[in-house]
Amino acid sequence: MGRVVAIGAQDFASIRENGYFYVDKTGFIKEWWENGDAVTLVARPRRFGKTLNMSMAEQFFSNQYAGRGSLFEGLAVWEEEKYRRLQGAFPVLSLSFAGVKGRTYEDAREGIIQNLIDLYGKFSFLLQGDVLSQQEQSYFTCIQGDVSDTVAAMSLYRLAICMYRYYGKKVIILLDEYDTPLQEAYLHGYWDRMAEFIQSFFNYAFKTNPYLERGLLTGITRVGRESIFSDMNHLAVVTTTTERYAGCFGFTQQEVREALGEYGLLGMEEGIREWYDGFCFGSLKNIYNPWSVTCFLKEKKFKPYWANTSSNALVSRLVMQGTAQVKMAMEDLLENRPLVAAVEEETVFGQLGKREDAIWSLLLASGYLKVTESIFDGDNYIYHLELTNKEIRLMFHHMVRAWFSERDVPYREFLQAFLHGDLEYMNEYMNQISEAVFSFFDTGNQPSGCSHPERFYHGFVLGLVVELAGEYQILSNRESGFGRYDVVLEPLGDRRRKPAYVLEFKVRNPRREKTLEDTLKAALAQIEERKYDSGLVAGGIPKDQICHYGFAFEGKRVLIG
Repeated sequence: MGRVVAIGAQDFASIRENGYFYVDKTGFIKEWWENGDAVTLVARPRRFGKTLNMSMAEQFFSNQYAGRGSLFEGLAVWEEEKYRRLQGAFPVLSLSFAGVKGRTYEDAREGIIQNLIDLYGKFSFLLQGDVLSQQEQSYFTCIQGDVSDTVAAMSLYRLAICMYRYYGKKVIILLDEYDTPLQEAYLHGYWDRMAEFIQSFFNYAFKTNPYLERGLLTGITRVGRESIFSDMNHLAVVTTTTERYAGCFGFTQQEVREALGEYGLLGMEEGIREWYDGFCFGSLKNIYNPWSVTCFLKEKKFKPYWANTSSNALVSRLVMQGTAQVKMAMEDLLENRPLVAAVEEETVFGQLGKREDAIWSLLLASGYLKVTESIFDGDNYIYHLELTNKEIRLMFHHMVRAWFSERDVPYREFLQAFLHGDLEYMNEYMNQISEAVFSFFDTGNQPSGCSHPERFYHGFVLGLVVELAGEYQILSNRESGFGRYDVVLEPLGDRRRKPAYVLEFKVRNPRREKTLEDTLKAALAQIEERKYDSGLVAGGIPKDQICHYGFAFEGKRVLIG
């Protein structure tokens, strides 16, 4: 019988003392210490063991855990005497920004301040005796709810001074989920203020801190240097393509196999691979999502275990509000076609929503995409990217479905009308959807010009992929005949028993079309004139089973024929 699987347990001592299921990642301690970097940033997807590893590091190095080496007995780090001597040998400051999720700058700032107040309270014993000067003692009274940004930014630095005075040793500073308040700031519109505060906070704690022994930060993304880390040239950054610490976060194939054996589930190995494998760190392939594997060991059911978080909310917004090219790339990814793109590994939040490669950078860092091939073209690395595994593909399907279901729009009824050629229902429902969702997709409402409402319709196409992908292959912007059609739905299975569909979208151009009806006629005529049916007919679908739909739109008004 296997060990108890404690879902959500992130305190290393509790897991070890209770004998809960644990995969030995103490090799991270050895590798990190031997690398000797002054400050290290490790970027890994959410729920990939970052918080547990930080708890492990704190309890290994912190003098608050001196004499508790039994926590590490039998683990890799305890095999060498020099590391046994390091256990409990340093003052350690450990802080997490995981819960800092305010809708305003003031709320987020208060969350950070409360974390600092708690941290100072934990070390209030430093005030005992006469080790600290009067000025150093005053630091403790400065950290209050109404503290200024400047004093708050200096707080870790000042606490490190006090600990150095008390213990006579430099301090290790651990900061978990450093980028959570930054993602929240971007989502809710106060990025500049939060970025300025975090930059100052980091400079004091990690750059101009002579009392710092080592610094370790974890997060999902590597935020662009020009905004947060502009002054930290000594920062060692570990991303998904970095070789260092490749096997320290997430489960390797061997670790998964051993876990399945412990619980008598070796027959499930192929299913586990399909659902939860696919992550790549450095050159190490076949990394499994540790959260999902652990949940599977508990429930013994294949399903998506990665719950929605702010990371998902940001990704959803970026895809939803992205250009037509972004949406078409997502269609390809959902259809198991790779995306080829030059991707920078740092996330520049100011470029999100403006540059497509910034979106792919975030998706790669967040674990939604994996690199299957990389080529250096002399200037940049060109990556072949795919959705990581089945679990993530289903997550994107659910995300697209949520765009419509959350808006009280009768989307399923529209699909039924679409499949049965009921133009009256299609027009009625599509105009309802347009009215409810156009602004949601940030499409603009100009009848023509730079802001094209086709973005909404590519969101609509993604919805079709979700609902009809089992019956149809959804193709968009492909060559056929003498041009490129907008969307084709090609039936899967018996091609002679189900109709195929060709869709053409047109925005009314007042210079060419007097009415929206004229725009609709032009859309339908284009399907015929450019012979968009030719690819379907060549594939064995009879001409009389191919349905044509024209979508004409002007602002929020839609006409389908």
